[in-house]
Amino acid sequence: MNRLPVEKRAQILQMLCEGSSMRSISRVADVSLNTVTKLLVDAGIACSAFHDATVRNVNSQRVQCDEIWSFAYPKAKNLPSAKAAPLGSGDVWTWTAIDADTKLILSWLVGDRDTHAATIFINDLKDRLANRVRLTTDGHRPYLTAISNAFGPDGIDYGILQKLYGKESEGAKRYSPPKLIGIDRDLVLGSPDIKHVSTSFVERQNLTMRMSMRRFTRLTNAFSKKVENHYHALSLYFVWYNFIKSHKSLKGLTPAMAAGLVSSPLEMSDIVALIDKREGEPKKRGPYKKRAISAA
Repeated sequence: MNRLPVEKRAQILQMLCEGSSMRSISRVADVSLNTVTKLLVDAGIACSAFHDATVRNVNSQRVQCDEIWSFAYPKAKNLPSAKAAPLGSGDVWTWTAIDADTKLILSWLVGDRDTHAATIFINDLKDRLANRVRLTTDGHRPYLTAISNAFGPDGIDYGILQKLYGKESEGAKRYSPPKLIGIDRDLVLGSPDIKHVSTSFVERQNLTMRMSMRRFTRLTNAFSKKVENHYHALSLYFVWYNFIKSHKSLKGLTPAMAAGLVSSPLEMSDIVALIDKREGEPKKRGPYKKRAISAA
């Protein structure tokens, strides 16, 4: 089995995390699109396992949760008329939980925007925390049920921030957001600090996701064609964001360093090493044998 050099694979993975499309990467790196796709899948599997094993027992004080929309193959409204749509096509929601102080992505989930997905997401978040936290979400109802069941009435300080929007003015553009006219903060469970009931950091992280992954860019043809590749791209992105990308607000540290999970930043070559470790040593090709072709 042939493998690209470590430097070449690290370059491709870095470009995937910096907003380049897969086809542009194949042109710049001078590799086939299938090579880029396979590397994305391999990296996604390795990064998912690494995040799951490493982001554990985190001492956190303030956590913010939110969901961000995208789609795979067609949008949900176009799914009935889509031809040969693969399983999982339609609207895709990515749930994220961020530590407001270290900017560490604690937990994430790809799925629907329903109570079932919220329950899985919040239970996973709870398993990664080492202490009681102050948690903030928006007013999406499934959060309330999931958080109440996971933490109980006395296991968390939970507040909701609900943004209030006015009606769109006449002549407003189709994609312009409505005007924000107010904010409601509700203290739901425990004793949350009203001044820390905020979703600003997780919403800013959602913007970083849209800027860093081409498949999240709105109004383009750069959407995910398969939900599996969407998941793999996110697996790679979150390890890059947590362990590789330095943040100015953290004085050059990565979120994982600020949270005490690692002592130094990782590099993309470390992700390549994770991939190779999971795959094992490359197997040597056997000798080429000519096949006899019988005359017709």
